[in-house]
Amino acid sequence: MATYKSKPQVINRPAEELFERFSNLSRLQGSLDALTEEQRAQVGDVEFTADSIRIVTPQVGEIAFVVTDRVAPSKVVFGTKSSPVPLTMEVDIKGLDATSSEVQTVINVEIPAMLRPIVGPQLQKAADKFGELMAGLSR
Repeated sequence: MATYKSKPQVINRPAEELFERFSNLSRLQGSLDALTEEQRAQVGDVEFTADSIRIVTPQVGEIAFVVTDRVAPSKVVFGTKSSPVPLTMEVDIKGLDATSSEVQTVINVEIPAMLRPIVGPQLQKAADKFGELMAGLSR
């Protein structure tokens, strides 16, 4: 199992509030829809429903993540339906104080060790981009 972690993002919201936002992803769709055309182009083709995220990338194609586990107020875990390899993505939330939290995206994927040097940099980039997206939509 290979693990790729985004850079931690500090968000000025309590952990409980962030957990609620990530637990019902349709709330994030409204923030996504409110972005300017230029910002939306940078985000790419992403769509949220209450329990899923659909991402389309030129490198991988379409990947759909579905919420598989919720651990209040610290974690929301997503699994894939269409990935060619077992893959999960976690949004980890750590309360820093009463008004701010740290959010980090963690991707766990089962890929052979010989493919990690080839696929790893792309997965790290995906973890970083998704972490930035989730943090940006939560502000």
